[in-house]
Amino acid sequence: MAITETGRLAGNLTHPFLDEDGDKLREECGVFGAINAEKASAATALGLHALQHRGQEAAGITSFDGNDFISRRGLGHVAENFSTQEAIDELPGTMAAGHVRYSTTGGSGLRNVQPLYAELASGGFAIAHNGNISNALNLRKDLVGKGSIFQSTSDTEVIIHLVATSRYPTVGDRLIDALRLVEGAYALIVMTPEGMIACRDPLGIRPLVMGEMVNGDGSKAVLFASESVAFDVVGAKFIREIEPGEMLQVGFDGEIKSMRPFGSPAPRPCIFEHVYFSRPDSTFAGHSVYEARKAIGRELAIESPCDVDLIVPVPDSGVPAAIGYAHESGVPFELGIIRSHYVGRTFIQPSDGARDSSVKRKHNANRALIEGKRIVLIDDSIVRGTTSLKIVQMMRDAGAKEVHFRVASPPTAYSCFYGVDTPERNKLLAARMEIEPMREYIQADSLAFISIDGLYRAVGSQKGRDKACPQFCDACFTGDYPTSLTDLNNAREGSDELPFADPRAA
Repeated sequence: MAITETGRLAGNLTHPFLDEDGDKLREECGVFGAINAEKASAATALGLHALQHRGQEAAGITSFDGNDFISRRGLGHVAENFSTQEAIDELPGTMAAGHVRYSTTGGSGLRNVQPLYAELASGGFAIAHNGNISNALNLRKDLVGKGSIFQSTSDTEVIIHLVATSRYPTVGDRLIDALRLVEGAYALIVMTPEGMIACRDPLGIRPLVMGEMVNGDGSKAVLFASESVAFDVVGAKFIREIEPGEMLQVGFDGEIKSMRPFGSPAPRPCIFEHVYFSRPDSTFAGHSVYEARKAIGRELAIESPCDVDLIVPVPDSGVPAAIGYAHESGVPFELGIIRSHYVGRTFIQPSDGARDSSVKRKHNANRALIEGKRIVLIDDSIVRGTTSLKIVQMMRDAGAKEVHFRVASPPTAYSCFYGVDTPERNKLLAARMEIEPMREYIQADSLAFISIDGLYRAVGSQKGRDKACPQFCDACFTGDYPTSLTDLNNAREGSDELPFADPRAA
């Protein structure tokens, strides 16, 4: 079998995409897969469009036509790479998998764009991965020492080499063998000549769901995606979440085999999917994301009320929480900030002035509404604090009498090592400051965050956070990491200066 690659460089992308000046948590990847579909690559491209918010740096699709694996990968958005019929026609077959990404481990560059592909002894092997392997450097060092030659700098390629060097007879068993050596977070879609494999890490940190689509002849295709909204776009039916630690194998005959080879630890899905990462029209952990965000806003209003005239969301991520806050408080909800959806992507700017203007191009104050009013701004998080400062100043420039700030998540004080791009800990505002200094930094009249217990109550845990057995991974708020962090700990040994943040530092 052979792989043909028709990757192209979209536009002039020479540096990883950043949201403003890096002042926003970013989910790093989205995956989509289809098997036994009439037009698998077309469905995959549409599904990736719905997942574009999960990764805007690069996109790729690999298909299998019964003989060959064919891959098309490119930097930029899905539409820049897969919007033409010609692009879809280059990817024939009834099985395809796709990926959108920002760079976490490995950095940007076409060689790291997924799905990654390899020719193994058993045949072709393509893999799309959402998450981050926290012992990838340790595993890679061992593999290189044994003769493995890596073609990318992505942590995902470690899985390929572990599969290739496993002694088990079947690809499925080799994948299980490989994943038993891996720590961290992963939601995987794998393609082999025998069919498709979907797998989620034992704690279910990263999301993965299954759907079903009816073909024109009445037969059924099986789909996998990072979010349920991708099924809405392609006209498919949401079936269920892949369970934490579950591996599903789907053959070309339609048979579905479910396995749970990694035990049954208490799940710890990422709670930030509720707060920000997932689209509001998705479901996550059995709940509507939109309703969860409104509930977060209601809880925030109960915990931190404010005597103001208007509730103003920071668009777009603050909108559902602001609606909930307004409903609970009885204060009118208004669009005091208007977002332009036509500014395109914002790259690192050469000067502070250029960075400031990039914020103003994306957001503009609704002066006629704001002037003379006392307002509460509602946002999903504060990371570095620089964007929050600019938004507060924008409101003051528009004539706001008072500007208060409420945040629909607890203070983000710890870095994530599970597939979310967070700054080093010493750049996180909440890691360096208590609430009052943070308020002074962003120049708000008051500042409050939802409590960790309030967040848990909003997403369905009435008693709040169970410290002995948390329902979610909330390490970015609490520092309670649910897995070992081997690469980080190895880097700490014998060094006073870390190449990245120490998450457990006081």
